Amino acid sequence: MARPRRYDVLRLLVASSLILVAGCTAEDDDPVQGGSSPAAGPPSPSGMIATSPDDLAVVGHATRPQLRLTRRAADRLLEGQVRRWRGLRVLVGGEGDDAERAVRAVERDPRTIAVVPLDAVVPTVVTAMVAGVDPVRDHPDAVTVTITGDLMLVRGVPDPVAALAPMRGLLRSADLTVGNLESTLSTNGEPTQGGDSFGGSPALVPILRGAGFDALSLANNHAGDYGTTALVETVATLASSPVVPFGAGPTVREASRPAVLEAGGTRFAFVGFNAIGETPMATSEGPGALSVRMPPRTGPLVRADLARVTRIVSQAGEDADAVVVLPHWGTQYTHTPEPIQREVARELVAAGADLVAGGHPHWVQGVDAVDGVPVLHSLGNFVFDMRSPVQTLEGVVLETTWWDGELKAFRLVPYAMDPADFAPREVAGERAADVLGDVWSASTGPFRAS
Repeated sequence: MARPRRYDVLRLLVASSLILVAGCTAEDDDPVQGGSSPAAGPPSPSGMIATSPDDLAVVGHATRPQLRLTRRAADRLLEGQVRRWRGLRVLVGGEGDDAERAVRAVERDPRTIAVVPLDAVVPTVVTAMVAGVDPVRDHPDAVTVTITGDLMLVRGVPDPVAALAPMRGLLRSADLTVGNLESTLSTNGEPTQGGDSFGGSPALVPILRGAGFDALSLANNHAGDYGTTALVETVATLASSPVVPFGAGPTVREASRPAVLEAGGTRFAFVGFNAIGETPMATSEGPGALSVRMPPRTGPLVRADLARVTRIVSQAGEDADAVVVLPHWGTQYTHTPEPIQREVARELVAAGADLVAGGHPHWVQGVDAVDGVPVLHSLGNFVFDMRSPVQTLEGVVLETTWWDGELKAFRLVPYAMDPADFAPREVAGERAADVLGDVWSASTGPFRAS
């Protein structure tokens, strides 16, 4: 399936960004200094009170590749005297409101960068690397959490170990890695979805753990593919392993229990829910997934279901430093989230979610910012035996960086699966621009390509 014509424009945008970044690795030979150019715009705010360059950061627009600066180029920007640089407007933000205004200007304009105190960095902008060092990701207080899209290692996937091998290093490099397992680990029952029933075995657990997974959501429409007995056995198999399950269980009480994991002194709570159906809805008396009935698959939004999930999120925030929600929602084979996803996301954030990362559509979808909290509607397939259209073979790994429970940055790592073994491999160049173009074209606010 060919991409719409707009991807030609987006590819050019990202390609020009790559050229710009390549230029940024060289030192700037002719910056426009001070007020020497009338086109430079209003004077930048002054009053930086950070005492060291290590306390400052250069930030750019979320949809542009990360700037890579030499030490000399960074120093000239951090001094606050450069007004335009390599075709970009440069702002200098002081502390407090000045820094916030500078960050907001970057969010609005892909051709603006800003120098701000490091503690003013937020995940809606991208911090530049300086001499190969990322001041956010490489900070001594940084904790990294990696999240993958939909993971299905059975049916047409010939070798689960080989399928995960290319991304093993990336997944294992994080402090915590979490994904969505779209299969059972038991076939003790009759298949409920015919040829689309995905049944695995406990033999997958050491493979998943070896690839780096610390927790897996079972809140999806395939955890019940071999009935409730197999679902309960799947939960029990994971619960007795180093990989923590969440989002499903013998009753709604167990299905509602977040996976709480600690890394670097920070406690993370992971909550998952299924809005697609097919897997039974967990109840006080029966097994299933934590569920929210909502469009497009399970009828109109049931407010009581959403209220249950928002209570879980709120309570999780009392026991953990950060709450991450993994919804299984949306329409398949589209990059555009349903309006109801955005409505539900607002309520999740209001309840205390610090990050929302969804799945199910088999394609990547857009990113929103809700009160500064990133909402990634779909990360796409991670491993899945689908060959067509091309978007089902593509996705993004979400790498996030946290300081003391605060989300400071995230990075999307684009990849494509090999249609022979369904192993995802990181991509670059035009293929990466295509995948990220799919994301940004359906995004809003600071994540919208322009």
